[in-house]
Amino acid sequence: MSDTTAPANAETEPTEEDIFEQKAVRLAKRERLIAERSDAAGGAYPVAVPTTTTISALRAEYGDLEAGAETGVTAGVAGRIVFSRNTGKLCFASLQAGDGSRIQAMVSLANVGEESLQAWKELVDLGDHVFVSGEVISSRRGELSIMVSEWQIAAKAVLPLPNMYSELSEEGRVRSRFLDLIVRDRARETVLARAKVNASLRATFAGHDFVEVETPMLQVQHGGASARPFITHSNAFDADLFLRIAPELYLKRAVVGGIDRVFEINRNFRNEGADSTHSPEFAMLEAYESYSDYNGIADLTQELIQNAAIAVAGSTTVTWADGTEYDLGGQWDRISMYGSLSEACGRDITPETSLEDLAALAAAEGVEVPEKVATHGKYVEELWEHFVKGDLTRPTFVMDFPVDTSPLVREHRSIAGVVEKWDLYVRGFELATGYSELVDPVIQRERFVEQAKLAARGDDEAMRVDEEFLRALEHGMPPTGGMGMGIDRLLMAITGLGIRETILFPLVK
Repeated sequence: MSDTTAPANAETEPTEEDIFEQKAVRLAKRERLIAERSDAAGGAYPVAVPTTTTISALRAEYGDLEAGAETGVTAGVAGRIVFSRNTGKLCFASLQAGDGSRIQAMVSLANVGEESLQAWKELVDLGDHVFVSGEVISSRRGELSIMVSEWQIAAKAVLPLPNMYSELSEEGRVRSRFLDLIVRDRARETVLARAKVNASLRATFAGHDFVEVETPMLQVQHGGASARPFITHSNAFDADLFLRIAPELYLKRAVVGGIDRVFEINRNFRNEGADSTHSPEFAMLEAYESYSDYNGIADLTQELIQNAAIAVAGSTTVTWADGTEYDLGGQWDRISMYGSLSEACGRDITPETSLEDLAALAAAEGVEVPEKVATHGKYVEELWEHFVKGDLTRPTFVMDFPVDTSPLVREHRSIAGVVEKWDLYVRGFELATGYSELVDPVIQRERFVEQAKLAARGDDEAMRVDEEFLRALEHGMPPTGGMGMGIDRLLMAITGLGIRETILFPLVK
């Protein structure tokens, strides 16, 4: 049994029985390669192959050759076979590099001899990595090719590739991302886009004299956000530890210590639900700028995102996976949470609106708020999402949040009952949040105490009193603007993909 050619019916996927049979055949070929090839040839898995260039480099240099042209240049390249067709005296194969670039290998009787040609036909399968060396030419059909003079197995695949002519299901892509990367251009492009985004973020920060640091992922006390943590146990310390939900409280310690502009890109963990915009493990950017505020950090956030879009798409107008164009350019809108809610619901909602009135409005609209977290601020935020969130189309900063839902944020300088906080909405979801940071240790302690009361009432997401962080604040933290942004969500905003597509290896059951 051989699987050296593309499937005749592109809609037909191999059955489990087919895969079992193919594996058996391939394992036999592996044994033969090991038995027949010399140590120098490396058998089925040589330690190295003598490449002289890459497929992408050859395409860049010789991609415009006229049909039938010969270069007289010998090159040695390696790649994975994603198409193969064997005829009597000439075999064709498409070799694919990791970046998706391809070149045709032509293995002819005249160039390699009968024994080598027969070995190719008998030993090489779809999915194998092979090394080929020979003259760079253009075939009669104008396809850039290597006229092979010698070849070698670089790694024998004992399982067949999925159908290269039909996409894997979303679940299949997530569970077997290595196959997704082989067969689907979009998967490789997303990995490269993420790398470009991270490089762009770092470049923008460098242009503003920020310092990148790393803070602990294992923490003795969770804090820095309202979220349910994962809990683990340290045998060395005989203590329960928390996987961090945010790096905020440590980054602020760095600001207290004199690192005036600081940022971190790293993993956060939240023991919560998973959906199209949430993952229990995700990449997070947080940044703090001394002597700035939530307006200054909003300006920086807009610049970071627009530069990232340009790095990926070449423009602030990005094209999503479904073909929709989305404009991230220009100056983004800034709206008030209370003002936009009042306008949308047709009544005046202010920080003085009673809990009873908010509860009645929520009940009339079918907005549910669990009793254990039923504060003024929670009702306002849930009602805002109900009335306003769905109508946001352009990137929008939603400004000035209720004080009781924002325990780490400075009170507004001119509006009583709210704090200087914004959430940035793009594509209908929250992409980033920013603060004028609370730096008064006395007020911060009061806010922590209020959070502890919520925790005692059963709010699993409430913060606890963090004495070490308070001690740092007591040594003096300058006025500071801070922001946090999900890297995965930034990729969603630029590519239009769901969160599981933007994470290379997302958590799955």
